[in-house]
Amino acid sequence: MTADNNVYDVVIAGQGAAAFAAGLYAARYQAKTVIIGETFGGETAIGGLIENYPGHVDIDGFDLMMHFREQVANYDVPIIDDKVEKVTPVGDCYEVDTGLGSRYQTQTIILAVGRERRKLGLEYEEDWTGRGVSFCSVCDAPLHRGNVVAVVGGGNAAVEGAILLAKYATDVYLIYRGEDFFRPEPVLITELKKTNNIHCLLQTNVTELKGTDGLDSIVIDKPYEDKHELKVDGIFMEIGADPRIELPSQLGVALNDQDEVMVNKQMQTNVHGIFAAGDLTDGSGDLKQTITAAAQGAIAASTAYKYLMEHPQMCAWHATDSSGAGVEVS
Repeated sequence: MTADNNVYDVVIAGQGAAAFAAGLYAARYQAKTVIIGETFGGETAIGGLIENYPGHVDIDGFDLMMHFREQVANYDVPIIDDKVEKVTPVGDCYEVDTGLGSRYQTQTIILAVGRERRKLGLEYEEDWTGRGVSFCSVCDAPLHRGNVVAVVGGGNAAVEGAILLAKYATDVYLIYRGEDFFRPEPVLITELKKTNNIHCLLQTNVTELKGTDGLDSIVIDKPYEDKHELKVDGIFMEIGADPRIELPSQLGVALNDQDEVMVNKQMQTNVHGIFAAGDLTDGSGDLKQTITAAAQGAIAASTAYKYLMEHPQMCAWHATDSSGAGVEVS
């Protein structure tokens, strides 16, 4: 594979489950690999306690991502805390520029930059993430046994999250700004109506988060039982997440009508040498979980390796002599 310090076989954009899994598999294929991401661990790292990742009865999401990172680091894969800002095609290869001014050359890129959770834009919303504020009902529901919680949103994720939380919490406020829920699956509506400890607050917005060093209560703009302030132990923002499409858009990567990167079963995009994995893609339908992201990362790395074996290797960066060491082409 390649030899120059700034020349790589695989550049992986992101630093979550998909990125680390891709890095692990690429390294085991002995492809020269670098991982570049500005936020360690992605959504998993801030998801709180996880009880549905195989091999762990329960594990904090941050700790799980540390295990991912440490395993990749054991293969001497550089993990750079930076952001891929720009990707420029150069012949059959790519030049990658980062926010801190570094530049890399690569034959292949695996996009694993995930999604950006939508937020309400309230004060303390980010500061109290993990201290009463959560963006993942599936991850944190068991932590709220015997508590009172609120869920914001009106789609599948919100209704499903409220139903799950109701199995643990004594009371769940399901708060949605619309007049009716936003097309959740009929089976969920049926289950919602049967769940007595879910209180539906329609045409209602959360306007303030209150507490000292974490969430104690929320303020709503429409009174519920004559109260504008509700005491809660946690609030779940289930208002969706948007794929980070800046890089795919630069490269002309095809997106579906939900702005997800379209991939085939091998995690290939429509652009040569560009692969994608994780929540950014349509690769696992609506199931966006750590396990599916990791699986897609592994597949993307495997496909990238096969691509490398077939790559013409004619650019100056990646041309090789008979020993396989990189040589300069004039």
